[in-house]
Amino acid sequence: MNNGAPIELGSRKISTLLKQYAIPGIIAMAASSLYNMVDSIYIGNIPEVGAYAISGLAVTFPIMNMSAAIGTLVGVGASTMVSMLLGQRNYDKAKKVLGNVMTLNTVLGLAFGFGILAFLEPILRFFGATDNTLPFAADYMSYILMGNAVTHLYLGLNSIIRASGNPKTAMGLTLFTVCANAILDPILIFGAGMGIKGAAIATVLCQLLALGYTLFYFSQKKHIIHFERGVFGWNWRIAKASLTIGMGPFLMNFASCIVSLFINQQLLSYGGDLAIGAYGIANRITFLFLMISMGFNQGMQPIASYNWGAKQYSRVKEVFKLTTLCVTVVTMLCFLISVLCPGTVVSIFTSDPTLKEHAAYGLRTMNLAVGIISLNLVAANFYQNIGMIKQSIILSLSRQLLVLVPLIYILPRFFQEAGVWYAFPISDIFSLIIALVFLSATFRKFDKLEDSK
Repeated sequence: MNNGAPIELGSRKISTLLKQYAIPGIIAMAASSLYNMVDSIYIGNIPEVGAYAISGLAVTFPIMNMSAAIGTLVGVGASTMVSMLLGQRNYDKAKKVLGNVMTLNTVLGLAFGFGILAFLEPILRFFGATDNTLPFAADYMSYILMGNAVTHLYLGLNSIIRASGNPKTAMGLTLFTVCANAILDPILIFGAGMGIKGAAIATVLCQLLALGYTLFYFSQKKHIIHFERGVFGWNWRIAKASLTIGMGPFLMNFASCIVSLFINQQLLSYGGDLAIGAYGIANRITFLFLMISMGFNQGMQPIASYNWGAKQYSRVKEVFKLTTLCVTVVTMLCFLISVLCPGTVVSIFTSDPTLKEHAAYGLRTMNLAVGIISLNLVAANFYQNIGMIKQSIILSLSRQLLVLVPLIYILPRFFQEAGVWYAFPISDIFSLIIALVFLSATFRKFDKLEDSK
C-alpha cells in the first residue's frame, strides 16, 4: 500500500469502496466461520463418539465467545482508531495504536488463557458438560487456551492490516489458516489418532503460522502503519480510547458467552447432551451467515470511520444504508435455507439420527425471524465505527441479554425444549424495533450536519 491510498476512502464512489473493502472481508469472515465448521464436521464424524464429541465442542462455546470478546475489545477498537487517524492524516499516532495492540493482546491473551486453564474442569461443568461430554470439551479447550495469546495477537493485528487499507492481505491470511486447518485436521484427528485434541492443535498451529507472516508484514517500512522504535511503549490514553471504542463489540461477544451458557443449561435440562450438540450444529450453520454479514460490516468500518473523521456525513449515511441492504440479502438467505432444507444441511455434521432430528428442528425454529435482524447487526457496528459507544452497547446487548435470556427461561416452562428454540425469533423481532427507534433519532440529527468543504 502506498501512503496516499487511504484518501480514496473520502473520494471514491461508496458502492465501489464497499465492494472493494467488503468482498475481502466477506471472504475472510466466511473463511473464519468455515474454519470452525471444519473442526465441527471432522469432530462430529469421529467413529463411535462423534455425537458426544460435537456436544462436548458445543459446551466450549461460552469460553470461546469470552475469548473472542476480549480479542475484539482490543482489535476492533484499535482498527477503528486507525481508520479515524488515517482520515485525520495522523500517521504517527496510528503507529502507536499498533504498538498498543501488541502489548494489550499479549497480556490479555496470556492472562485469559492460563487463568481459565487453571480451573477448566469446573468451568466446563458449569457451562453444561456432563460425564459424557467433559473429556471431549476438556481435551479441545486445553490446547486452544494454551495458544490463546497467539490467537489474540493474530486476530488483532489482522484487523489493523484491514483497517489500514489492505483488506486483501487480511483476507489472504484468513484463507491460509482455513486451508491449512482443513489439511491438518484429518491428519491429526484420524491419521495420528489424536481425536478432538488434533483439531485443537491444528487450529493453534495454523494461527501461529499466520501470526508469523503478520509480524513480518508490519516490520516492512513500505506500509503506512509499521513497527518502529517508540511505538511499543505503553500509552494509557491510546489504550483507554481503544478499549472504549471496542466496548460495544466486546459486550456483544460477552453477551454471546452468557447466552450460550444459559442455552446450554436449559437444553441440558430439557433435552440432554444431544440437545446441546444440536445447538452446536445449528449455531455453526447460522454463524456462517452472521460472519458473512460481519464481512459487510468490516467493509463498512474503514469507510464510515474515515469519512466520520473527515466530516463527510453524507457519505457516512450512504455507506450505512448500502451495507444494511446487503446484509438483509444475507440474512434472508439464511432464513430460506434454515426453513426449506434444514435436514440436508445438518447431515453434513453428523450421521446420528437422533442428533440430526434435534439439530434440524433447532435450525428451522431459531431462524424463523433471522431475515429481519440485519438492521440491528449493521447499526450496532455502525455506531461503534463512528465512536457512538453508548448506542453501540445498547444495540449489542438488546437482542441477546435484554430479550433472549429472559425468554430462554420463561418459554421452556410452557413448551419444554421447543421454548428454548422459539426464544430466538421472538428476540429478533424485539431487536428490530429497538434498532428502528435508535436509528430514526440518529438520522434526524445527521440531516442537520453539513459536510466539510
